[in-house]
Amino acid sequence: MMAQATDGRPKGVGARIHELRALRNYSLRELAQRAHVSKSMLSDVERGERQPSEQVIAAAARALGVSVSVLHGQPYIEQLRKDQLDQLINPLSIALDDWGIPPEDDAPAPRSLPELQRAISTVQDLRTTSEYGKLAAGLPALLAEISYATLLYAAPGRARELAHWLQTEAALGAFSVAYKFGYMDLARLSLARMAAAAAQSGDPRQVAAERVKRAMLSTDGPAMEQGLRLVRQGLRDLDDDGTPETRAVRGGLFLKGVQLNGLLGKGEEANACLEEAEGIARDIGETNHYLFVFGPTNVAQHAIAAAADRDEHSEALRRAREVRLPEGYPPARAGVYWIDRARSEALMARPEDALESLQEARKVTPQQTRYHPTTRETVGTLLRARPRPSQGLREYALWSGV
Repeated sequence: MMAQATDGRPKGVGARIHELRALRNYSLRELAQRAHVSKSMLSDVERGERQPSEQVIAAAARALGVSVSVLHGQPYIEQLRKDQLDQLINPLSIALDDWGIPPEDDAPAPRSLPELQRAISTVQDLRTTSEYGKLAAGLPALLAEISYATLLYAAPGRARELAHWLQTEAALGAFSVAYKFGYMDLARLSLARMAAAAAQSGDPRQVAAERVKRAMLSTDGPAMEQGLRLVRQGLRDLDDDGTPETRAVRGGLFLKGVQLNGLLGKGEEANACLEEAEGIARDIGETNHYLFVFGPTNVAQHAIAAAADRDEHSEALRRAREVRLPEGYPPARAGVYWIDRARSEALMARPEDALESLQEARKVTPQQTRYHPTTRETVGTLLRARPRPSQGLREYALWSGV
């Protein structure tokens, strides 16, 4: 359950900002100046009377010298224990630590590369459907097996590159689990392993994909400018060869530029990246190369999130109402659409619509929705706005751990 404030309301980002401000011995005015936000707005946030935008949360995190995940209260240890998911994290960490270490002499030989390709297809499917518990349960053994395979296929050639390509995908699966459950140090280790494997995979798109994820991880901490440098480097290194696969990965880089520039308050740069992404999306349509889910719908989703991050929730809702999720749209992205929509509906005083959107997110991707920080902040917003919440809201709050 989410910790409670002194008045019994759910404790959210504002209360954590207040606690950390006190620990840093900053006055309200001093923190406001460091974060480049107004003192009155920050005061409202700390008292729980205003839900901060992601841009403000990121600015406060930088000023306080903590990660965004700390302000969100991640990882949600109590909920992970309740769902018996916490016990899956340590084996995953051990498997990543054992990366590249030769197995014991009596270890069984790994499966053939085609068989390992089928196993990686299962990993990709579980990422698409946001079944992170199942993904975490199977990854440690698969990581060890593929690590062994890379040692066996050490001679230069296609088999060696394929083994490292599979290793790249396995590491990406580990990143997905760690990031979604809020274990950011483990997510960073996963990306370090992914970068090492991608460099030997013979696939420049995998190298660029790692940079997209590393730039994504930079949104959690004070190094967002570094994340933008990664985006620019990725675009420089991955030449546009005209193929849909490459263009989709480049589109993903531009979308990460939209998010990072937006969080840093660089509106013109964010819009420029969005225009580039929109142009690519018009050309190639809906795609799912390298699980980037790039196309007009995902570009529209990023425009919705960018507007909400700027606290422009009326604009975010206008854009959200124009979106029609395509049939067969990957559940992970569909769930994020409903979560983002619910946030803006709650902050536009549309509580029934917000709860309905949250229910849709739960229906599409229950595990992702349950552990998404925006879900918790939105539920907290709805609870704080209503002295006597509805039965449906109380049940949802209990389910989501708020």
